[in-house]
Parts: sequence; C-alpha cells; structure tokens
Amino acid sequence: MILLPKQNTPRWIIFGVDIFISVLALLVAYLIRFDSTDLPLDEELAIFKLGLPVYIIIRGICFYIFKTYRGIVRHTSTEDIKKIALGVTMGTFAMIAVSAVKYIWYDSHFLFPSSIIMAEYFVCIFFLLVSRFAIKLIYMEGIKRTKEMIPTVIYGAGIYGVITKHTIEKESGLDGKIICFVDDNKKQLGKTLEGLKIFHTSTLEHIIKKEGVKKLIVAIKNPDKAKKRTVIDMCLTHNVEILNVPSPTKWINGEFTSNQIQKVHIEDLLGRESIKLDPERLSDEFNHKTILVTGAAGSIGSEIVRQLVQYAPERIILLDQAESPLYNLQVELKEKGVLHLTETVIGDIRNYERLENVFKTFKPDYVFHAAAYKHVPLMENNPSEAIITNVLGSKNLVDLSLSYNVERFVLISTDKAVNPTNVMGCSKRIAEIYAQSANQLGKTKFITTRFGNVLGSNGSVIPLFKKQIENGGPLTVTDKRITRFFMTIPEACQLVLEAESMGKGGEIFVFDMGESVRIYDLAKKMVKLSGLELGRDIEIKITGLRPGEKLYEELLTNEENSQETHHPQILIATVRDYNFEEISNDILILTALFDCQDNLKIVKKMKDIVPEFISNNSEFEKLDK
Repeated sequence: MILLPKQNTPRWIIFGVDIFISVLALLVAYLIRFDSTDLPLDEELAIFKLGLPVYIIIRGICFYIFKTYRGIVRHTSTEDIKKIALGVTMGTFAMIAVSAVKYIWYDSHFLFPSSIIMAEYFVCIFFLLVSRFAIKLIYMEGIKRTKEMIPTVIYGAGIYGVITKHTIEKESGLDGKIICFVDDNKKQLGKTLEGLKIFHTSTLEHIIKKEGVKKLIVAIKNPDKAKKRTVIDMCLTHNVEILNVPSPTKWINGEFTSNQIQKVHIEDLLGRESIKLDPERLSDEFNHKTILVTGAAGSIGSEIVRQLVQYAPERIILLDQAESPLYNLQVELKEKGVLHLTETVIGDIRNYERLENVFKTFKPDYVFHAAAYKHVPLMENNPSEAIITNVLGSKNLVDLSLSYNVERFVLISTDKAVNPTNVMGCSKRIAEIYAQSANQLGKTKFITTRFGNVLGSNGSVIPLFKKQIENGGPLTVTDKRITRFFMTIPEACQLVLEAESMGKGGEIFVFDMGESVRIYDLAKKMVKLSGLELGRDIEIKITGLRPGEKLYEELLTNEENSQETHHPQILIATVRDYNFEEISNDILILTALFDCQDNLKIVKKMKDIVPEFISNNSEFEKLDK
C-alpha cells in the first residue's frame, strides 16, 4: 500500500535534496569523463575538493534565484521544468565564468575540466527532472489505489481534453478514471492521445455499454451544438453523468482545476449555433445614436441594453417602472464601465405625460419597446391591465415617436400574438396592428419582431422547473402534449438588433425558432441532469391547461406567409394593411372600457378588433359562440 503525504514537504528539504542531486550529478560526470582504470585519483581529487564548495554555492544561489524548490513536487508542471532548466543553465554559465577567472587571474587552473562541466549540466537536469516525475508518478498511482475509480470518457480530443485529463489525474477532486477520448473529427479515429485511444462519437453508445461508463466530460472550446446535444441525449438515455469544462475565459487566474468542472445545463440541449452578426454594420447603425429602451430592467430589455453598449451609442435611456431591477442593472453596467453611456428613468409607459417628458428631454433616435405584461394566466384574469399596458402603453410610444420624429421604432412582440387564444396574445396583436398602421404617417419606421419563449427569462418554464427540483418537486406540466419554441435571451436580442438594422418600415420580422420542444420531455431531461430518478426521487404532475393556454404555438397567422431575408434565421411575415384611423378609433373605445372594469365587454371589443382571437380553456369562450 502506498501512503500519500498529508501535507507538503518543507521547502528547505526540497532545496537540500536538489543540492544533493546536483553533487551526485557532478560525481556521475566524473565517472563519465574518466574511465575508472585511468582516473588520476590524487590530482582530480584535489581539484574536486577545491571546486566542490564553489560548485555548491553556485548551484544553491541559482536554485534560490529561480525558486526551483517552491513548486509542489507531486504536481510538477511545465513551469517547474522551465525553472529547473533555467536554474541549472545559469549555474553552468556561472561555473564557466568562475573557472575562466580562476584560470586567468589566479592559479592557471580551471575550477573543473570543461568536459566535466558540460557532462554535469545534462546529468544534473536529467536527475532533477527524473526525481520529480518519479515522485509525481508514485503520488498519482497512490491516488488511484485509495479511491474507487469511475469509468469516465472525455468528449474532445484537443488541447482542452488533454488539460482535463491532466487535471483529473493530478487532483483528487474527481474520482474518474479516463478510459478513452471521443471526438467528432473522423481524422482522429484510431489515433492515441496521452496513451488513450480516440473513438468517434458515433461509437459512444457501444463504449458506454462495453466499459460501463458512468461519466462523460465535455471538453471542447466551441462544440457543434447539434452534435453536443446528440452526445448529451445518448448519455441521458444510459444514465451517464454529464459534466462540462467551462470556457477558458472563466478559468480562475487562467488556470483550470477540477472544482471548475460543472454539470451540463438544460440550455445546452436547447441552444443552437451562435448567430453570426456583422459588428461593423451594427456599429454604423447605433454609433452616436440616442436610444430609448422600455422595459429596460426585464429579461429582454436588459439584454438589448447589454448588446447596445458594445456599439458606442451617444446615450441609452433605460426606462422601467421596476425600481429594484433597474438599480441592479445600473450596478452591473457600472461594474462593466459603461454606465456613463446610459440614463436611468423610472417611468410607466401608461403615463403619457411622463413619456412625453422623456421624448422632449432626450429626443431619442431609436426606440426599442420591450415593456409589457406577458404572463398569460394573469392577463386572462386581468384584461383591463393588459389593454392599458400592452395596448395603450404601446399606443403612447407610437404616437410620441411620430411626434418627435424618431427614426426607428422596434416593437418586441410574441408568438402568442399569432391566432391568439388568450388576452395577453391578443393585446400584443393589437399593438402590432397599431404600430404597423402608423408606418406611413411620418418619418418613423415601425418594425415588429416576433419570437417565442426565451430560455431563463423571468417567469419562464426552466427557472420554474429548477426551483421545483430544488424544493423536491413535483414538476408541474399543464399537458403532456404541450410544445413550445425556445431561444436564448442573447440570441433573441441579437436577432432584434439585426432586424432593426434591416427593417424598411411596416414589417413583422419572424425569427426561426428551430424545432418546438415538448415541455414534458424537457421536464424529464431536467430531472436527469439534476442526478435524480423520475418516479423515485421526484414526480412530474399534470395540472391541465391554464386559461387561454395553447397546446402549440405558431409564428404566422393563417393569413400570413413569409419572405426570406439575407439572414437565414430572420423571415418577414407578409401581412395585410390596416387603416390607422380605424384601429386608432377602436383602441380609444377599447381603452375607455378600462373605467367600467367589465372584463366581458373588454374582451368582446378585443375580439371585434382581432377576429382570429378565439379563446381556449377560458371563461371568454362563450363570447366566441
């Protein structure tokens, strides 16, 4: 049995051992230089005795200067090797210099024969390195024998895979035994790396079954999202724990340790390849512009702000009524050093006078309108608030944008506005219609962007599931059949900026949301990623559709088609024209109903404005009959 050290060896002992090894190297150099039968013992012994103290002093000073003794021997790294090489090299040059001085100015004798000095140089480096790697190897073998090793596969046969293997073998934080690498590159097939064979990812299932793999570590800097999802799905199917090596930008002080390895997040199963934008074109678009962002403290609004500050605008006006989230955004922007590019305004889009003061004071060039009530069940029970915020608030911003000659107005809409089945979706559709109808009335170009659910946004399903898992469940799903489109917040906001820059006015831009995801399957995967077993550790409860909730979301109405744009993930919905005076009059009648607080009258008028609004699982279904 190998006993592992409980604490690091004192540095003075390592220093002393290095000196001893150096002296041993000098003796070996003598043996190499002189055949034992021809060794002039008396003469060479005298030279050796005279030179040995000088030799020890020089080696000791150089080891001290280069701190060769400071590294933890059992964790010897390339940095330690470099220090040893530099220390020994400097010491050898110093001995050559002292030897020359002794020969010229002292007694016409060298400190040591030049052949001895050269032989000692190589032997000394060799002995010092071998001693360290021998100790490191003994330590690593000791670790392996003191714990149960779990068969582990590294996904990624590149530099990050190698670093991960070294880290796992060096540290005791993980109990994995790396059995092989898997990689997407077929050119790597059959090769070995660090003594382990590289397999193609298509053989992963066979490897898992044959070797009893229990862990897989994703160690690729920029993995192909689709291939990564396939690997993760395979591991979930076979109950293999999945871990992820973070991006090098997140390594602590540029160094990677086993403690930084994280569990894979559900976003890794839903995210797609990064969107390619043209930063120069966007910089030309937003540089030196004054931009108003409503709902700036929300999930979408705050991300729009984070992305806009990259393009050096003149000023970004952060408008929101949520004081604490707005303050938190201020703190974040201050930490990033970009707070000076912003102006924070507490205000409500329903308050026309407050909004007009903002437009009069700052005279924005662009408006990004992200403020809205968005929760379907809440708006189904409070339609008066939906029309005042989502409809009247949007109307206020549209009217003021026309009055103050805003260049571009971007309305952030939702797929729930398509063939709406609930009050929230219909209120957003009315806002779309009003903005579109105002496009020909002045200088302002009105642009609408429409997309589905965003991962991690306030109130979305993934944070809800995470909280329910933390609380021990159950996870609540309204219906096993229900599906939704998903997109990451940064991805959605990048497409918003891209759509804004390409818009000519009057368009509804629809984002390619990829394939819809079954929420029940999403819940099951989140349970597995949490290391729990469905039915034993936690349950999924079917609660039934909520009022106004759809089984399947859509991105286009029955009357809409789409046209392609230069960006593959952005389409333009071809929609019919609306008369501004008619929709304006309808909105005035609708918002006037706020005072009576009669939900049936409010929703009846909404259905008159948007005939395709057919309620689902709601008390307002009777209005459709």
